Amino acid sequence: MQVSIRYFASVREAVGLAQEAHDLPETVQTVGQVRDWLRALDGRHAAALATDKPLRMACNHTLCDAHTALQPGCEVAFFPPVTGG
Repeated sequence: MQVSIRYFASVREAVGLAQEAHDLPETVQTVGQVRDWLRALDGRHAAALATDKPLRMACNHTLCDAHTALQPGCEVAFFPPVTGG
C-alpha cells in the first residue's frame, strides 16, 4: 500500500525530511504500525519516532491514535504535541 508520510517541527529536523512516500508491506495496516516500520528503517527514524517520545499522529489531516487503519494513498503525519508557527 502506497502512503505519504509527513514530518513536522522537531520530528522533521530529526529525520531530515519534511515528507516521503513509501510502499508499505502488507503487514503494516495501522498508523502505529507505520511508526514501528519507519523506526526500523534507520537510526534517524528510530530516534525521531522512538516509543518514549510523546508524538501526535494524524491520518488524512485528522488526529488519530496508533490503531487507526490505513487506506491506500493516505497521508500519515507525525509531530510533537506542541508546535509553533
